[in-house]
Amino acid sequence: MAQAIDASKNRPSDPRNQEVVYPSRRDPQIGNLETPINNSSLVKWFINNLPAYRPGITPLRRGLEVGMAHGYWLLGPFAKLGPLRDTDVANIAGLLATLGMVVISTLAVSLYAATDPPKPVATVTVPNPPDTFDTTEGWNTFASGFLIGGVGGAVVAYFILANIELIQNIFK
Repeated sequence: MAQAIDASKNRPSDPRNQEVVYPSRRDPQIGNLETPINNSSLVKWFINNLPAYRPGITPLRRGLEVGMAHGYWLLGPFAKLGPLRDTDVANIAGLLATLGMVVISTLAVSLYAATDPPKPVATVTVPNPPDTFDTTEGWNTFASGFLIGGVGGAVVAYFILANIELIQNIFK
């Protein structure tokens, strides 16, 4: 069977030359794909620098960093989009809702740890997953850090939101 020639590049226009998605390490039995997104150096750098995958930190610190981020950003939607958004207690209601969400999330992580979760597997993006999540103790330490960090992040966000006028006047 003769192949069509792409006149602009003088090479066969075989559709397989256009493929950009390959099996991981060119082995289709691994069950993972290398794409231009998950195989790019920028995405690998970003993912591997997130607290969950960063090498050399303890499970407690991983939980603290993840909890602080979640506690901090969850307050805004609860305070500004919640049912009490047009009242004087919107910020405190948002804080209480955020604290409730952090506690529920911590309980969910602790329950997951109790089920003897599977060990993390190496992927294209994260070739060396941390040992933190290999044991129930690691997950529970992560959950403890998440609770402390989540409460701390929510309280900091509340104080910033409650004193926003003062902060704006300082920078004027």
